[in-house]
Amino acid sequence: MNKLEPTDAGESSYNHSSVSKHVEKEKQTDEELPGQEFAQKSSHSATSIAALSVQQLQEMIANTIKAQYGGSAQKSSAYSKPYFKRIDALRMPTGYQPPKLQQFDGKGNPKQHIAHFIETCNNAGTDGNHLVKQFVRSLKGNAFDWYVDLEPESIDNWDEMEREFLNRFYSTRRTVSMIELTNARQWKDEPVVDYNNR
Repeated sequence: MNKLEPTDAGESSYNHSSVSKHVEKEKQTDEELPGQEFAQKSSHSATSIAALSVQQLQEMIANTIKAQYGGSAQKSSAYSKPYFKRIDALRMPTGYQPPKLQQFDGKGNPKQHIAHFIETCNNAGTDGNHLVKQFVRSLKGNAFDWYVDLEPESIDNWDEMEREFLNRFYSTRRTVSMIELTNARQWKDEPVVDYNNR
């Protein structure tokens, strides 16, 4: 028996009107022909289900997923910016020339990337929420994928963008083993701060 075919109206988990009508029609047919064999009923059901279009089947599946998990079964495929429209409406200062930004690909030190990004943008005459608009230009690879997957209008200011970025990428930094720590030596003329960070 086809897994998609409902054998009884009570068993159907689909909330789609065409399936409901199909099941009702099938019940009426079954009541009119009480002596009909089970195989004939199954064949009739399979033929009726097969007559549904691919789009109708996709809608039934989507509605079932939506009913089971609550929410949309399909995420919109259209891209939406992760920051609020008021940030998008900000205009860059007159005469602004976009700086050449180093790009972060998900590897390396995300704190250093943030520091470099802020300094580069500040030197070019932008700060605050203008940073939010420009941040995407400093990302590539996995970091860009992360940015594109952020929920639409989930970022309200630069602090939120920075926090989300660091939450995602700072935790992925390589952990240092005890052996590496015990073998680490300070280089000649290396400042203690640099040694510590290394």
